[in-house]
Amino acid sequence: MGTMNFLLTNSASPEAAREMARGYVVGAPDYMPWPTEIQVVNGQVVVRRPVDDSGCICLPWQVPAHGLMLLSTATLIERPIPYLMGVELARGRVNILRNQAADWQMGGLSLGPELENRIQKSSIAFAQAVCRQDAASEAGELADTAIQQAIDAGQDLVQSYVDQVFTTRQQRQGRLSTAWTVGLNGPVPNAEQTALLKKTFNCVRIPLPWGEIESTEGSYTWDRIDALMHWAKSNELPIIAGPLIDFSTHGVPSWLEKWNGDLQSLANFLYDYVETALRRYNSQIRIWQITAGSNCASILSLGEDRLLWLTLQLLEMARQVDNELHLIVGIAQPWGEYLAWEERTYSPFVFADTLLRSKAQISCLDLELVMGITSRGSYLRDTLEISRLLDLYALLGLPLRVTLGSPSANSADPLAPDYEIQARGAGPEWSPDLQAAWARQVGALAACKPFVEGVSWAHWTDAEPHIFPHTGLLDAANAPKPALAELELVREQHLV
Repeated sequence: MGTMNFLLTNSASPEAAREMARGYVVGAPDYMPWPTEIQVVNGQVVVRRPVDDSGCICLPWQVPAHGLMLLSTATLIERPIPYLMGVELARGRVNILRNQAADWQMGGLSLGPELENRIQKSSIAFAQAVCRQDAASEAGELADTAIQQAIDAGQDLVQSYVDQVFTTRQQRQGRLSTAWTVGLNGPVPNAEQTALLKKTFNCVRIPLPWGEIESTEGSYTWDRIDALMHWAKSNELPIIAGPLIDFSTHGVPSWLEKWNGDLQSLANFLYDYVETALRRYNSQIRIWQITAGSNCASILSLGEDRLLWLTLQLLEMARQVDNELHLIVGIAQPWGEYLAWEERTYSPFVFADTLLRSKAQISCLDLELVMGITSRGSYLRDTLEISRLLDLYALLGLPLRVTLGSPSANSADPLAPDYEIQARGAGPEWSPDLQAAWARQVGALAACKPFVEGVSWAHWTDAEPHIFPHTGLLDAANAPKPALAELELVREQHLV
């Protein structure tokens, strides 16, 4: 077993120290996590993993003015002398910033003197921290300054990238045809909601939750879905259907539990439901998300090889219904955090790659980027890390779609009981304004990427049952949140 030791360079709060246990080690080739154990004892962080290769440590860290964020070191080797944690996280962050800036400049991005100066200032602060490692407390303060400056400069770098990419693409293409979508998790929107939705989105996604539609085995209830389909057609809104099978406790019928582990029986139930849904709406809908979360599911006592097989079989069955359908497979937790505490063979990237190598006729991958939600979502990262993730999955050669979500409050959500809100530490609490800023930044980043064919907000309203707490664009009283206006602005400026 490999072990690395670090000295904390700041006085971590009890909450921040607890969050560090959620860290992990990542390594090449896809920079996905290894199973990792992290302990924080007497100002020292001990990182253990089953291999002794070099790797990057990813760790929740308290960043001034930002709160707890997942940061990563540069690649480190084992050594007897402990590393200074803050300094190594600063090294990783500054390294990522400088490399990305250089890559984009080689591609034609213009940084401008102010941004170049900010990048240089973060490098200088890091160099000062390295030079003061004999005084851990002083080095830690300088490292925290370098981290904050690098994150702020990185977000400005991404904004500059987004602005210039949009300008270049729109000069060539005019307004972009990217699908700008929201998931409808309730009944048909009323007239006022319909007007808001049509101003903001050029498409709608209608999930077909199996647990709701077939709550009793063999008995289907399509009334709500039929009404939404009719409403979307009457309002001339293109429809994306799905996911059909969300591999989570809320996504499958409760009666299915008695068939836990019985692969053939489970497969037959899945086939029946998916085929029934496809044949019912096939004449109206050409774009279907078949699955969500099969890469990291832990339900029905199915191992990952069986989940991979089921995903392949569902795609094949959909092709048998209609070979010309546009089929989407959803990838949850695309950074692969679940690998840090579960023994798995496939990272989410390798899961997707294995589907493709198995000749699955997938039209598109959907990456679920839901921030600040445990345990289905991802730990909070900045826009530079999100951009790097999207670029990684683009290497698979398929178009991408992105499902976005972030909470607008920290409290428990009675209509989304399965998941909790991530701690923010000493940073700003989740709020409608913070959600709005995140929606604008990440939505525009995803939409500007040429390989992203669609961006979808996770769900429309918090007033109806939903998956991710407080992530709706309407609150529990069906009043619009500020995020809706920000998403409308992105469409107004860049999309058809």
